[in-house]
Amino acid sequence: MSIRLGRKYQQLAHGWGCACHSPQAQQLLARIDKGLSRRSVLKGLAASLSAPALGVVSPAFAQSASKPVLLRNVNIFDGTNGKLLEGQGVLVEGNLIKAIVASTETVPDADIIDCGGRTLMPGMIDAHWHSILAGISQIVAMTADIPYVHLVAAQEAERTVLRGFTTVRDVGGPSFALKRAIDEGRIAGPRIYPSGAMITQTSGHGDFRMRTELPRTPQSNLSAAEQAGISAIADGEAEVLRRVREQLMLGASQIKIMGGGGVASAYDPIDALQYTETEMKAAVQAADDWGTYVCIHAYTSAAVQRALASGVRSIEHGQLADEETAKRIADAGAWWSIQPFLADEDANTYASPEQRAQQQMIAEGTARAVELGRKHNVKMALGTDILFSPKGTATQGKQLAKFARWYHNADVLRLLTSGNADLAGLSGQRNPYPAKLGRIEQGAYADILVIDGNPLEDISLIADPARSLKLIMKDGRIHKNTLSA
Repeated sequence: MSIRLGRKYQQLAHGWGCACHSPQAQQLLARIDKGLSRRSVLKGLAASLSAPALGVVSPAFAQSASKPVLLRNVNIFDGTNGKLLEGQGVLVEGNLIKAIVASTETVPDADIIDCGGRTLMPGMIDAHWHSILAGISQIVAMTADIPYVHLVAAQEAERTVLRGFTTVRDVGGPSFALKRAIDEGRIAGPRIYPSGAMITQTSGHGDFRMRTELPRTPQSNLSAAEQAGISAIADGEAEVLRRVREQLMLGASQIKIMGGGGVASAYDPIDALQYTETEMKAAVQAADDWGTYVCIHAYTSAAVQRALASGVRSIEHGQLADEETAKRIADAGAWWSIQPFLADEDANTYASPEQRAQQQMIAEGTARAVELGRKHNVKMALGTDILFSPKGTATQGKQLAKFARWYHNADVLRLLTSGNADLAGLSGQRNPYPAKLGRIEQGAYADILVIDGNPLEDISLIADPARSLKLIMKDGRIHKNTLSA
């Protein structure tokens, strides 16, 4: 039986004249279908995080303070000076520090928090973090539904702030949607400088395919890691340009490429050189055209020297570099972003004897690398690179406090604040947070910690944030406050 609609209701008829059959609508439907079939990372995460029913954000967090906040009666480590500025106050208005004032000064209409003579310092910055990959195991990363991985990462982002890390430089993984949700105030988390997918050659440190997925042909699907946005396989100058430009399009503040082997990957030996100088220069040129820079995963002298010759601005790891290479890093004005890889109780765990042997070799190189960096006045940055370790993320501050073996406490804190902020600022026009970071001064972002004790005397205070951090403020919003108002 057919039903004929009267003229009044003809617009309700569904047929080829309907808008849903337009080329634009059909293209959209095809994209949705493709995205669902591949469990698209960014679209799935955006939908998940934007749902208000999750109730992740409390009403107090969702809104910035309506009045200025005066943190009174504090001794200030400003991020650069090795001595505390005693008996001061910090006035916060909106998301910025408005002024440093005398502790006795009154500010009309300001909410006052008496900090009881405790130490106030900038929020810490982790220069080598993986927002999406730190808090899950490797098997979960490769097998779980992608929206689940991102929701776990959102939980870990809040824990990161509560450990006192208000900014992270994310050097690999699809953190764009997480960053957006944090920046919009939907969830709690640190500022994120995203690199997006790690650019890797075939067989490189970011090639997570199984042997059974080879060889790749023009008809092959992207690997699971590529679909998730964790890595992007590119061979040759043209492909490198394309993949780098894709990450810039997505919002990368800097680009991460893989220049040598590593411990976590199954197939590439740690001494392997990855990417030719021509390919590296293509990545550097694409990033430079957008006003930003390239950082590179590299351990050996050969890998680091090739990267420097190609114009790479930041060396990630480098524990196997010799003294001549350290000199070259200094002469190039590049950064050396190093991690406390010490093969101790806090280290990433690996199953195979070969991986554990490589880990031990890198641990022995860590002390040598730090000493060489200091000797030649290399611009050093500190990060953790906690990876696939749900339990390990809790040791973030503890691991970075280990650098006090080579630096004075004040220098460790300076590197974790203003120093790492300077590295993040290399992103130039792609810098998502253009105000001052890692400093307590007028005009800087109000990313502030109040510590029960003096970390310049006892660096272990940053290793126990649940006990020592009495107030945590990020972007002018209070995430934790156990002080009396």
